[in-house]
Amino acid sequence: MARRRNYGFDRRQREATQRSRQEAKRARKAERATEGATGPEMGAAADSGAPVGQWEWFSASRGRVVATQPKQRPAAEGVDDWVLLTDASADDGGGDSTPA
Repeated sequence: MARRRNYGFDRRQREATQRSRQEAKRARKAERATEGATGPEMGAAADSGAPVGQWEWFSASRGRVVATQPKQRPAAEGVDDWVLLTDASADDGGGDSTPA
């Protein structure tokens, strides 16, 4: 059988602990508000996408992304399932065309 506890003391102790944590949280929040900070610093977002002047291709069977020169398709060993991810404009010759 479980041992009986003095619930009045435990409850008061837990309430005091919870109260001190809440007060500390409010103090930190007030400090951030006076400093003008609203949350954790996240830093600048990393640039995603293909490097400038290159096309980016994805292969589902290989599970990877490759960057190539414009109008150049990656070398196909086995299944040729490369999909162009880069937005190629009409004057770039865009699309999944193979090199001439």
